[in-house]
Formats: sequence, C-alpha cells, structure tokens
Amino acid sequence: MLNNEQIIPKSAERLEALWTELKKRKLDGFLIPRADEYQGEYVAPYAQRLAWLTGFTGSAGLAIVHLDGAAIFVDGRYILAVRDQVDQSLFKPYNLKDCPPDKWLCQQSPARLGYDPWLHTPDDLASLQGACELIPCETNPIDMIWHDQPEPAFAPIVPHPLCYAGETSQAKREQIGQALCKDRIDAAVLTAPDSIAWLLNIRGGDVPYAPLPHCKAIIYADGQVDLFLVAQGSELLEHLGNSVTLHAPEQLGAVFDKLAEKSVLVDPKQSASWIFRRLEAAGAKRVKGCDPCALPKACKNQVEIAGARTAHRRDGIALTRFLHWLDKEESQGVDEIQAAERLAQFRAETGELCDLSFETISAVGAHGAIVHYQATPQTNKVLEAGNLYLCDSGGQYLEGTTDVTRTVAIGTPSWEQKERFTLVLKGHIRLATCRFPEGTTGSQLDVLARYALWQAGLDFDHGTGHGVGSYLSVHEGPQRISKISNNVALKPGMIISNEPGYYKEGAYGIRIENLVLVTELEMIEMGDHPMMGFEILTLAPIDLNLVVPSLLSEDEIAWLNSYHKRVFEEIGPALDEEARCWLADVTRSKAKALDSKISI
Repeated sequence: MLNNEQIIPKSAERLEALWTELKKRKLDGFLIPRADEYQGEYVAPYAQRLAWLTGFTGSAGLAIVHLDGAAIFVDGRYILAVRDQVDQSLFKPYNLKDCPPDKWLCQQSPARLGYDPWLHTPDDLASLQGACELIPCETNPIDMIWHDQPEPAFAPIVPHPLCYAGETSQAKREQIGQALCKDRIDAAVLTAPDSIAWLLNIRGGDVPYAPLPHCKAIIYADGQVDLFLVAQGSELLEHLGNSVTLHAPEQLGAVFDKLAEKSVLVDPKQSASWIFRRLEAAGAKRVKGCDPCALPKACKNQVEIAGARTAHRRDGIALTRFLHWLDKEESQGVDEIQAAERLAQFRAETGELCDLSFETISAVGAHGAIVHYQATPQTNKVLEAGNLYLCDSGGQYLEGTTDVTRTVAIGTPSWEQKERFTLVLKGHIRLATCRFPEGTTGSQLDVLARYALWQAGLDFDHGTGHGVGSYLSVHEGPQRISKISNNVALKPGMIISNEPGYYKEGAYGIRIENLVLVTELEMIEMGDHPMMGFEILTLAPIDLNLVVPSLLSEDEIAWLNSYHKRVFEEIGPALDEEARCWLADVTRSKAKALDSKISI
C-alpha cells in the first residue's frame, strides 16, 4: 500500500509534474478517480493514482485538476479523513452531497479536461457533460510522471470448489444465457471481477482483501464465454472446460470486432467508457443494462447460505475471544494498531482464514468519528479510559465473507455516550426485526434504522446496509439499505449489513453492525400477504455497559436478550473456561438484569 506520510510532502511537486504533462497535451486539467479499469472498490498498488497524487487513501473519491484550482470530492464517510490526509492548499476538499463535481465545474472557467476512458464509466461522465469539454486520453498522464509506479501483478487463478460454490459454472452460464435469450440479446460484456469469479467458480488474488482475478469476459446467449486474462496453468484450463475460450487481455478489441450487428449488453454503471466506445467502433448494437450476474450472485444458494453460517460462527468465536482479551488488557497500554493485530491473530488461529475482508478499522475516541479511519504509526492512540473504541473488521473464508462492527466502552462511559449508543441500538433492532412484503427495497427500510436518532435530532452520513459476497467482495450490489434511492428489491438469499451509527466529530464514534440474511417468513395468522425478514448471521456480544435500559421497549429488551442467549449458546462451547465465563457475564447475566430494570 502507498504510505500516506510519504505522499503529502510530495504532492506539490507531483501536481507540478502533472501540469507539465497536461500542457504538452494542450489540456486545461484532468480527472483523477479512485477507480481502476475494473471499477472495483479495492485497487492494486499500480492503480492507486489518486492516492499517489493527493495523499487520500479512501476507497472512493475523485480529484479534479483545473486551471482555476484543484479539488477533491468524497462522500460523508471520508470528509474528516480527507482533511487530515490531503494538503488543502493544493486540493480543496468537498462533500459530494453538498457540492458534486458537476456543480463545482459549472462554477469554474470553461476548460478542456482530460480523462482516462478506462477509469470512468459512461454514467460517471454523463454527470459532467455540459460542465466542461471532456477529452479522452489514450495514455494516462499520471502514468507518464509516476516513475516508480508498481507493475500490475497477477496471482494464480484457482477453482472455487463446488462444495463452497453450490452450483456448477455450467448451470450458472446456462441461466445467464437463457436470460439473454429471453431479452433477445446476443452477448453481455462482464468487467466486474467478482461477477466473472462467481460465474466461472474461480477465485484469484489480484487486489488486497478480496479473492478476485483481474479479468474481463463476454458471455453469449448459448452459454459460451470468452475470457480475457493473463496466461494460466493447465489446472484452470481443465476446470473451465471447452465452453470457455481463453484470450490475452489485449485481444479484447479484436473479439469486439466480431460482434458487429450483434446486440451486446453492457452495464453503464460498471463498465469503463472505453468498452462502450470500442463496441460502437466495432459496429455492435449496445444495450445498456445491469450486469446480468449481479442479481443471481447476490441471491445465495443453500450451500452458500450454509457456508455463511459456518463462516460467521467461526468468525464470531474469534471476535469474542478478542473482546474478552480486550476487556482484560484495556488498562495495560493497548493501542489501536496492537488491537487490530491481535484481532487478526485470533482470526488466523481459526486455521481457516484466507485473508481479512478489509483493513480493520481500529479507532478510539475522536478517531471513531472518522468513519473509515485507518491507524498509522503517526496517528496511533492508546485505548484510554473514558473513551469509546470502535472496531469494524471482517474475514475471508472459503465458506463466506464476514463484516462486523462492535463499539465498546473503555472504562466508565458518559451518559451521552450511553444514550447515543442506545439510540443506535434501537435503530439496529428496529431494522433487524422488521417484516416486509415482496418487492420492498432497502431504501424503503432505511428510515427504520434512523428513526430513534432522528427523534433526538441526530443522524449518520453513510448507508445503513451493503450487500456482501460469498468469499468475494465484502461490498456487493445490487441491493443496499440507504437514503439513496435504489429500485432493487430485497430477495431471499441476499446477505446485507445492518449498521446504523452515530459520530460526534472530535469526540467519538458509534456503530453496531451485524450481517443478516433475507429469508421468507411464515404467514401471520389473519395475514394475507407473504412476508420476508432477516436472519442474523453475526454472532458476537453487544456491550451492555453502553445500554440505557429505560430507553428500550420491552420488545427491544426481549430481542437483545434473545440475541445474546443465542450468541452464548453457539459461541460459548467453543471457548476456554475463562472466556466462556466472561461471555456468560456480558450476555446472559447482564441481559437478565436489564429485564429487572425495565419492569421497575
């Protein structure tokens, strides 16, 4: 990974070098997104151009270098982090919600801005049309000035066994092919590595924290696939079979030329602008639509669901051991980095961990208010009494992917910390317990997680829930729970997070996150509509020292007791005696005490 402390002092000279390169090309500026050519969340070191230029290391963002000045745009998760990481005399930070790039550009002088067509989707560019003149660049100017830029690295691609995938690649390809036939589409271009990995039952390791192979593919209506990737061994060839034809990545354009007059589905939210332009040049009939693998991939089959339960139980044991260790060690000088390393060690001790699912967010005190904070040697803080400690972490296992956040009190919490934790918990419970009919979207449920906070004049500036893959990306679409409108209905088999929070800048952060599985529920007596709900997958205690019983209803107390009872029953037997007694104390015993307080 790029070292942020080394980047900031060099930003001025790098920006000057970029301007020299842009002047050679007669450009008035350039767009620098966080994305790579696969449009994924995690990018390899060679593609971290935004971080190299600006110092910003978050997972989403866009910088614009312009004659009138340079700016960087991030969402609410990163507005605090970007101020810390970026030299604001060079790049002025903006919250996307308050000032999107197109609005900012309209306030600047007219300009010819270059862009790399591999790094922007058509939807990205459409929002900027009219605000400036966009000029595609055949080569990225940053690559011309980044003299020690790492080379792309390609890990071996391996088969993902049927005992974990639950469905053969042939069956998946037939399903997608039939859907294309139904819509009278000849082929679909796939550029999302997780879609291709799911479709072909393969996994790789070309980016950190996700077992993804860097590749592209075309699937045809007859189920045949053209796969574009660097050369691989014979084991992969045998696994893929005769229905999958391998090509070198540079042959993509030549294969596109064979699609003249064919109807080709491409996702304008996912696939690079280069893909659209090249298909047009080939004479193909482009059909804009969603990645045909996205929805089937999101709806896990029974084997994947069973695997998710196994992975979360194993992960819950590791996290519970960590929380027990933390409770013993919190007064002995443990810092954020040590805590994250110890948690990773507990996960590794399962013997089944393939990787973390993202870099652990280990944040104490004011750092917890930075939603995606990453501890460094320069920012590392000790977990001191009177603070809240927020830990957001997850693991990659062959059976599934986990993501869980717990917020715990170090020492005695203040009344305000307890009150706001309880309001977040109320939202978490309200969402976890809701029943909803077929066709309901996550956007329709989002208010449930915010209601208690809203009544207190509070809110949080991130989505409430994201999809999660099956030993794939920890952030997966097309479903989500968010204020942002989303027309994808929740369906049985989807795994999604439930993670409301609250963040007080300069003081503390709170988030409670479980992963849940969308399930069909039994009909209620006298009901006339089938309903769905959530099965909780995550198993780990919630800190009762932060709960204000009088703010919870009897139903909410019952949910908390029931959840903790399940955690103890499923996790307790796998712990040593000391940890098991600790878990009994922080779940069952104290949960019962809450009942007595509520009844007074």
